[in-house]
Amino acid sequence: MDISVIIPVYNEEKSIKQLFLELKKTMSSLKKKYEIIFINDGSTDSSLSILKQVKDKHTKIIDFRKNFGQSAAMKAGFDYAKGDIIIAMDADLQNNPKDIPKLIRKMEEGYDVATGWRKHRKDSLSKKIPSMIANLLHKRLTGLNIHDSGCSLKAYKKECLKGIELYGETHRYIPALIAQKGYKIGEVEVDHRPRKYGRTKYGTARLIKGYLDLLGVEFWMRYAARPLHVFGGLGVLFSGIGLILGITLGVLEIMGRIRSRQSSLPLLVMFLFIVGIQFLVLGILGDITIKMYYSDKRHKTYQIKEIIR
Repeated sequence: MDISVIIPVYNEEKSIKQLFLELKKTMSSLKKKYEIIFINDGSTDSSLSILKQVKDKHTKIIDFRKNFGQSAAMKAGFDYAKGDIIIAMDADLQNNPKDIPKLIRKMEEGYDVATGWRKHRKDSLSKKIPSMIANLLHKRLTGLNIHDSGCSLKAYKKECLKGIELYGETHRYIPALIAQKGYKIGEVEVDHRPRKYGRTKYGTARLIKGYLDLLGVEFWMRYAARPLHVFGGLGVLFSGIGLILGITLGVLEIMGRIRSRQSSLPLLVMFLFIVGIQFLVLGILGDITIKMYYSDKRHKTYQIKEIIR
């Protein structure tokens, strides 16, 4: 299989037929072996029945038991994709299938990932402004210099996605996680169309979750293999301050400068020591957890009800 296209679907009944026709036309023109994988992420409308109507020999449907979220849906698509190149895109028709050849050409230049840039975005200010803030934070925290981390239209070499775990809203940070492994990331200007049907799934709650997940991704990128370094470092810092303060209090007590029994400073010393020990223990537990994580890949963030081929 040359190319796999994965598309999470959640209540997009009016968009599916048009998307499928556009996608078929584009993929057929590439003259490559391809598959299209729709992941029905617990849709409550008629999305699943429409998917069953339009599917053909190139199409596979993964039907979730309930709504697990876009990151989980994309992870399922990655897990079941057979193509050497995996294209991810949205089902709401805002991504244009005609841009897929652009992404592939970018990868032929030597890039491992080609990510879309919605330079002329057709969204309301209520979506554009938070996205601008998120993109600035993404650049600053991850160090990856791309303009549009939130664009779903991306192309990946399959080998890049090995070991990538997705949860929450972390699907938008996949390029940063891949770049950490040393792969080369390229960017392509892509078309962005106004939403024609349905309602956006992008709300305040999702925005806040996205920011929190960005912090989680940043921590993971820096300390995933060494949590003891950060927590142990804090433990040594607090314990060190407590030790210095304790010695200082002891010296001043001997010199008769202060009376420790009439001061709350000894309590502060004890507090600093206790907090330091807690951070050290937390670092050790974190190390143990990381080792367990890397040794066990059986856990998934989704549950499949049926795979329709």
